[in-house]
Amino acid sequence: MRRAVLLSFGALLALVPAPVAANVCRVANIDFLPAEQPTAPGMRFGVQVVAWIEDASGKYVDTVYVTQATGTYGIGNRPGRFDLNSAPLWPYGRRITVFPVWAHRHGMSWPEVVFQDANDDNVSHAFNQSSPEVHFCRPMLHSDNDLPFWDAATCASPAVFTDKGTMDPVKTSQYPPRNDIVRAASDSPSVAMMEMLNPFDAISSATPASGAPAQTTWSGPPLPAGNYTLFVEVSREFDTNATYNETVYPEPDNLPYGNYGLPYRGQPSVIYELPFTFGDVDTTANVLDYAGYGDPEGNDGTIRPPDATITANTPGSGAGRFAITTGNYRVRIQTHPEVDDIAPVAPADLAVTDAGTSTATLSFVSPGDDGATGKRVKGYEVRLRVGDTITDANFADSQLVTSNVALTDAGQPTSISLEGLLPETTYSVGVRAIDDCANPGPIAVVELVTAGRKNGEVGWCFIATAAYGSVMANDVDMLRRFRDMFLHRTALGELAVEGYYTFGPAVAQAVGESDLLRETARHFLAPVVGAVKGLKY
Repeated sequence: MRRAVLLSFGALLALVPAPVAANVCRVANIDFLPAEQPTAPGMRFGVQVVAWIEDASGKYVDTVYVTQATGTYGIGNRPGRFDLNSAPLWPYGRRITVFPVWAHRHGMSWPEVVFQDANDDNVSHAFNQSSPEVHFCRPMLHSDNDLPFWDAATCASPAVFTDKGTMDPVKTSQYPPRNDIVRAASDSPSVAMMEMLNPFDAISSATPASGAPAQTTWSGPPLPAGNYTLFVEVSREFDTNATYNETVYPEPDNLPYGNYGLPYRGQPSVIYELPFTFGDVDTTANVLDYAGYGDPEGNDGTIRPPDATITANTPGSGAGRFAITTGNYRVRIQTHPEVDDIAPVAPADLAVTDAGTSTATLSFVSPGDDGATGKRVKGYEVRLRVGDTITDANFADSQLVTSNVALTDAGQPTSISLEGLLPETTYSVGVRAIDDCANPGPIAVVELVTAGRKNGEVGWCFIATAAYGSVMANDVDMLRRFRDMFLHRTALGELAVEGYYTFGPAVAQAVGESDLLRETARHFLAPVVGAVKGLKY
């Protein structure tokens, strides 16, 4: 988060013509209401939203809100051609049509992410180029078997592996790569750089729920008083009508596994434009009608004026993706200047209240917006490290934890839930509070040790681990995936697995104690590993 805040504030500070008191900031509250969607079975897809500010000359100032699909999970810059089919939590295809106006106006660029085998036409990739997927689902069919998962937007398999891609040395993208990956052995080395390149971790938010009011608060350094414009761009997959549909924008022809997913390209993004003022007093501006729409192909940032090709009177579709609120607007911005020269103190009494094999709960006493007192803080930044202690010097480079922390009043207890941890691992966790003016407080640090695996819980391949010397060895990882994705899905495979678990530990003990047996085991496993490497899913 700190990295994102510094990048964003750097652009803002360039607009300040003269030194201004550092304890004054601009605060903007933006709210909108995603409409209830049409109820076609298996076709409910939430809206994706980005909001940004430009000054009176049309110069980009800052992005104030972006949904996680683009800001965290990188759907605009991931492996696969942009017109690959789609489905709920679909893992592939650079969705350059999601926010074309924003993408062409923010002025930033990143290396383009492509498949490791350079085949952007395929949704099937070899095991040795794929790693466990923590967010997206496997590609799905729109069939009786997979249809329930479309509507629920849940993964159809607990063992999902995807190719995270590699950054092209020449091609560039106007969308950030995903920043939620912890690089695995089968990932490209460039995957480790993706989080460092993505500046939106501080402002990315979950897709807003249909029918529920959504609000975001932005605060920044002292912009000059004057006129600005808020742009809000909203898109949704499968939002078809007579002009934009699967006939006009069909699925690609003759691609491997082309029967997975469906053509997603419906109506393009629509844009709301709100002129507003930053001044010495509170201001409010709102808008009812959309200003236009983005390029259906994602090739430019021109706002096309409203026309009859965009659905106007269907809730949840086209110009109706945002509902009209009781205040007779679709988007509103409220601004006020704020004086804040006191940062929050560190969270008090940070402690581990529970530690499981892969989860942990921390508790602490909330600081205030001004030191230990004042109103509630705006939020918290949580980071962790394995192998050494978090300090002020390495906090910004530590792994950012995406965790919702309940905001409580100053002096009141609250808690943090951590997930996705490794068993029997020591973590150093740092927590700091952020106030309305983005002033960060000092960090509080605690060490936690996750529990061991439960009795009878098997997490690795016994003999292969003994042969290769490490549960993290590349070949062991691929054999484990083969077990999870293929053997567990057939009766004969299950029998083989059960037999292996019965006799495997005893054999592994003997193998692990003998260099000769370890070498022999690797020799016999080599053809199996070679075959598994060539498998695709």
